[in-house]
Amino acid sequence: MSNHPIHRLDQLLPPLRSISSAEIKTRIDAMLAASGPPRRSEPRDDRRRPNPATAEDYLEQLPALVLLRRLPVPALAVDRHGVISHANWALERMLGYGEGGLGGGSVADFVDPQSSPNDAEAVAILHDFAGKVIELAHQDGFVVRALVSRSVLLRHDDPITLVCFEDVTERLWDGGRARAFD
Repeated sequence: MSNHPIHRLDQLLPPLRSISSAEIKTRIDAMLAASGPPRRSEPRDDRRRPNPATAEDYLEQLPALVLLRRLPVPALAVDRHGVISHANWALERMLGYGEGGLGGGSVADFVDPQSSPNDAEAVAILHDFAGKVIELAHQDGFVVRALVSRSVLLRHDDPITLVCFEDVTERLWDGGRARAFD
């Protein structure tokens, strides 16, 4: 049982019929004084923004990383030098990595493993093969064939390439064709 004064009331007070209200107040005041000053909870700094008026306003307020993390589609953000800025859980799972296993690594470690590109070449492959199937290296050593999208960031001077993937390995094994990924 808790040591809070209210929880100790039944132990410290005999049946209420035999005690005056003044005595009850005195005992409660003594118990509260013994337990120290009341703890005041600090006002919470509510970081949420006011409720948006429309669904579009709500989407505009969401941070990009929250959306990227939650996407069920494998997504990769890589800088010009080939350093992985973000790989979501779906991409990590597709390539056999644990949570955070790709972050900060090099895109050259898994893009087009047969040609062993350097970092800049691996980023160029992501751009040049947009809408086509490329090979990615799974952590266990086998090849994953995936369609790569065009970069979501469209300007030529964007510092990040942000692409999505669709694993088509099994479809290709079964003799199917990979559809275009725009």
